[in-house]
Amino acid sequence: MRFAIKTSPQDTVWSDMLAVWQAADEIELFESGWTFDHFYPIFSDSTGPCLEGWVTLTALAQATKRLRVGTLVSGIHYRHPALLANMAATLDIVSGGRLEFGVGAGWNEEESGAYGMELGTIKERSDRFEEACEVLVGLLTQETTSFQGEHYQLTDARCEPKGVQKPHPPICIGGSGEKRTLRTTAKYAQHWNFVGGTPEEFAHKREVLHRHCADIGRDPKEITLSSHVRLGADGDYAKVAAEAEALGEVGLDLAIIYLPPPHTPAVLEPLAKALEPLR
Repeated sequence: MRFAIKTSPQDTVWSDMLAVWQAADEIELFESGWTFDHFYPIFSDSTGPCLEGWVTLTALAQATKRLRVGTLVSGIHYRHPALLANMAATLDIVSGGRLEFGVGAGWNEEESGAYGMELGTIKERSDRFEEACEVLVGLLTQETTSFQGEHYQLTDARCEPKGVQKPHPPICIGGSGEKRTLRTTAKYAQHWNFVGGTPEEFAHKREVLHRHCADIGRDPKEITLSSHVRLGADGDYAKVAAEAEALGEVGLDLAIIYLPPPHTPAVLEPLAKALEPLR
């Protein structure tokens, strides 16, 4: 099994996040670091502080040398996919080819409504997301991209320069919708992120994803399977290791350890020690 860390840029300060990432960059067990892409804190006081995800990710990429970097995940309605493709290509260059490109259909009604960003019905979100994935891949791989969809229209659009990674930075899709999200994952993604849950829930969603892969002739081994595993405020590292191990027994490739605020690098060494036997 492989391991990563995640620090949501909410209810925290920049210096604390920076210290965690720079310390994790020195611990070989952690292969990647992740933020989220929201404008309000989630699952807590939504009036609290929240740093912007892509700006912080870019700064963290510059402050580290080894960790792969990504957002879990960017709601596609927050930015036009042509803009997002340019951001991703640029950050892949800036980071020396370390970007993991996390995207999703979007879900947060509160911040979307407050900012006047149309979220839409579940069907509209899924339709828009599938269109966006096609647009993203086109812009990141082709000299020009033309696309005529219901939600997006592009005419001979360019995205230059391209990223370092070929054919494009790995696309990580987060979400568990069985009819649409996992089908879109099978078609476009190199990485699927399970938001978190029991091994039984993960195994079921994995099988749904694999069936979608079979339907389109895709080898499911081409898709990395990850899940959030949360470290509680109690610092129970053994519990984290046990949860990761149980998920690993049903096919998890990458456990992304969600670190609670206030962020401190002090958690990393004991966390790595608890996880090391699972590698």
